[in-house]
Amino acid sequence: MATLRLAGKRILLIVSGGIAAYKSLELVRLLRREGAGVRAVLTKGGAEFVTALSLQALCEDRVYTDLFSLTDESEMGHIQLSRSADLLVVAPASADLLARMATGQADDLATTVLLATDKPVLAAPAMNVRMWQHPATVANLAILRSRGVSFVGPDEGAMACGEFGPGRLAEPPVILDAISDMLTPRRPLAGRHAIVTSGPTHEAIDPVRYLANRSSGRQGHAIAQALAEAGARVTLISGPVALPDPPGVTTRHVVSAREMHDAVRAALPAEIAVMCAAVADWHVEPQARKLKKTGVAPTLTLVENPDILADIAHHPARPELVIGFAAETETLLDHAAAKRIRKGCDWILANHVGAGSDVMGGNDNEIVLITQAGADVWPRMSKTEVAARLTSRIIEALK
Repeated sequence: MATLRLAGKRILLIVSGGIAAYKSLELVRLLRREGAGVRAVLTKGGAEFVTALSLQALCEDRVYTDLFSLTDESEMGHIQLSRSADLLVVAPASADLLARMATGQADDLATTVLLATDKPVLAAPAMNVRMWQHPATVANLAILRSRGVSFVGPDEGAMACGEFGPGRLAEPPVILDAISDMLTPRRPLAGRHAIVTSGPTHEAIDPVRYLANRSSGRQGHAIAQALAEAGARVTLISGPVALPDPPGVTTRHVVSAREMHDAVRAALPAEIAVMCAAVADWHVEPQARKLKKTGVAPTLTLVENPDILADIAHHPARPELVIGFAAETETLLDHAAAKRIRKGCDWILANHVGAGSDVMGGNDNEIVLITQAGADVWPRMSKTEVAARLTSRIIEALK
């Protein structure tokens, strides 16, 4: 007899409004076939497309619709409902519900449950292509991702409104696979140690001034989290950033390039090294006192910092896979390819940071992965998606 992937797991399915709501019935059927218990919350909009009776028949459990039902509050309060499942799944997740999730509203049962939960949340968006691409929706997705909400889809294709593009609800088997991955995750990097550097470095000039750059650390932190979710033991060495430490990751906080260099060496041995930090190339010998205006600009003598990427690529305890980044303002491919050879690393992730680019400090990235085999141009995507794609490539390379 085949093993049920989700045997004993409890799913709270939230069905919001939209023509794609009919697919939630098929999703429930697949979840039940894999052994999961399913409870459903049906929004007012969702009830315009599917009935509570249909969901109840397939779930073989009650369907919840009203935040202020006294019976529900006495038997299954919204707090208990929000925490009694192993995973909350929003399918379909309309643009309106995603917006209310992002702003922390709690004006109906669905949003109250989502705000009160301490369990992971998976959302499957479904909406018109222009709604999906609207800056408000893009911003809401970034907020939700930063809070740990996972997403599956949407797909691209023809829509009920007659338009074509991204916005179709992911098919129920794909959503099922995403649920299975979250509840019974594959951990292909288990037993591997990964070192990741992230953020800028600050090179002191005097007690109040420093040399720095615009790196936010978002890409490096996302990579560290993706590797940890794939099972790796991750040491993240972070320069000064305004980001929380990723869960499940050992984070070492440093300030200068020399401190980062020492921390990377101390973290060895490792099988994987992803040197994502925007390390300052130079430092100055800092003054003990604050420099004062005298009418003559001070002369700063720049001293080259240690080359962390080259050092780890040639270290006696060199990781099996050494990956660097190349932020360039011109002739991206030529500079990045030359850097890979010069530094001695296996891969370089090149990105353009010249005028008009919002990569450094922004939420999205445009990557060209350069290896010995050549260049692989990736489409523009969120830094979280870049991290997931890079992690998949790492898993394949280490097989």
